[in-house]
Amino acid sequence: MLNELLLGGGIVTIGGLAGFFISKKITNANFDIYTDHAKAKAIVIENEAHALLQKANIKSKEIELEATKRYEDAKKRAKANLSQRENDVITKEETFKRYKLNEEAKLHNDSTVLKSKLVNVQRTEKSINSLKRKYENKIDEALHAIEHCAGMTKDEAKAILLEKIEEKSRGEIAHIVRKYEIEAKKEAKKKANYILAQATSRFAGEFASERLTNLVHLDNDELKGRIIGKEGRNIKALETLMGVDIIIDDTPNAILVSSFNLYRRAIATKSLQLLIADGRIQPARIEEIFQKVSDEFEAGILREGEELVADMNVGVMHPELMKLIGRLRYRASYGQNALAHTLEVAHLAGVMSAEMGGDVRLAKRAGLLHDIGKALTHDSDGNHVDLGADICNRYNEHSIVINAIYAHHGHEEITSVESGAVCAADALSAARPGARREVLESFLKRVTEIEEIASSYNGVKQAYAINAGREIRVLVNASLINDDESILMAKEIAKEIEEKVQYPGDIKVNVIRESRAVEYAK
Repeated sequence: MLNELLLGGGIVTIGGLAGFFISKKITNANFDIYTDHAKAKAIVIENEAHALLQKANIKSKEIELEATKRYEDAKKRAKANLSQRENDVITKEETFKRYKLNEEAKLHNDSTVLKSKLVNVQRTEKSINSLKRKYENKIDEALHAIEHCAGMTKDEAKAILLEKIEEKSRGEIAHIVRKYEIEAKKEAKKKANYILAQATSRFAGEFASERLTNLVHLDNDELKGRIIGKEGRNIKALETLMGVDIIIDDTPNAILVSSFNLYRRAIATKSLQLLIADGRIQPARIEEIFQKVSDEFEAGILREGEELVADMNVGVMHPELMKLIGRLRYRASYGQNALAHTLEVAHLAGVMSAEMGGDVRLAKRAGLLHDIGKALTHDSDGNHVDLGADICNRYNEHSIVINAIYAHHGHEEITSVESGAVCAADALSAARPGARREVLESFLKRVTEIEEIASSYNGVKQAYAINAGREIRVLVNASLINDDESILMAKEIAKEIEEKVQYPGDIKVNVIRESRAVEYAK
């Protein structure tokens, strides 16, 4: 039994060893196969790399040849351009040399000609002087010969000659004297009439001056210096801001505020009175007081318009129209106050409408609004008739009111009793003796036209005619108009005024450009 076990164990051992050796042999054979495959792949990769390297070398040579070719072409073109430029420079140098030689030759010739001409002139001058001396000598000889023959001197002969001429011309002189005496009388009569006309016109001008100035009382003359301010900055700020002309002269305890615009002049007068009472007269305070007074006047004219509408009992009216009625107090037409004229027309129209069986309230309303456009003419372009009709249409006024506005200047036919009453009342008020003055109105039209011309330019904020219309002050927007453009604008405005306005003397155009920066500390 033991022997069988030993025999079985030997057989298993021998079988295991045989299997081990057989397996090792098979593994070695497979390894050799893998090694051969790897070597073959390496050879293929090496061949492919060698082929790619050859292609790359060929490509680089082609690129190198192309670059060399381009370089040679560029080099040839550069050489050709350089050669062409060198030829051009040489040609220009030769041309310049020829031009220079020609010019030098011309200068030399001109110099030679001038020298010869100068010599000729000098010779001619000497000849002329010599001839002049000979001529004077001959004249002296002739005079001596005449004096010797006549037995008298030159002065004696002249006196006798003049005496004879005077005797022969006495009759002619008398005729001429009588002729010019008659002409002198005629001319003196014309001149006298002209002087009378001028005197009359100037008398009316003084009346206009009274209507165009306000007097501001001062407690003492020291205030004049404070109003003027250092280097005139206070009076400049006052005139620029308020658009008036402030006249400071030797009149004791008084200054004058001059402007054709009654509203503007009234605001300036009130502002000056408040500044004088306050005592702090400097640009910032001037602006503050002016703004305060302007606001008070706006509120005041609305309040006055409301009171007038209520007193006239013409019904409900838009606040803007009542404000314009109040503003008529500061408007004049031919020297006649526009508000006084309006109230007069309204009352007369009401009375006449009542007599003719018309609507009294509507007639008075039309009379109150017939010249409402005059409150807008200082701020808007156009005539007061069109402006008044437009504003009344805007606020839905009665058609009879609109017709009265147009009809009282003949722009439309009269369509109602009320319109006819307004037209008749307007004519009566204007024709009343002493109601209107033509000289003042023509002056107002002229200065208004000057302001409108200046305001029509782009960039202009405000334009004021001052100094009795002899100066226009134009304030421009500094962000839109520079210094050079302001000079050009002044020339253009002056030229347009020359072409469109008839005026005596000169008109000074001042274009003012001011930059101002404002910020608040919070």
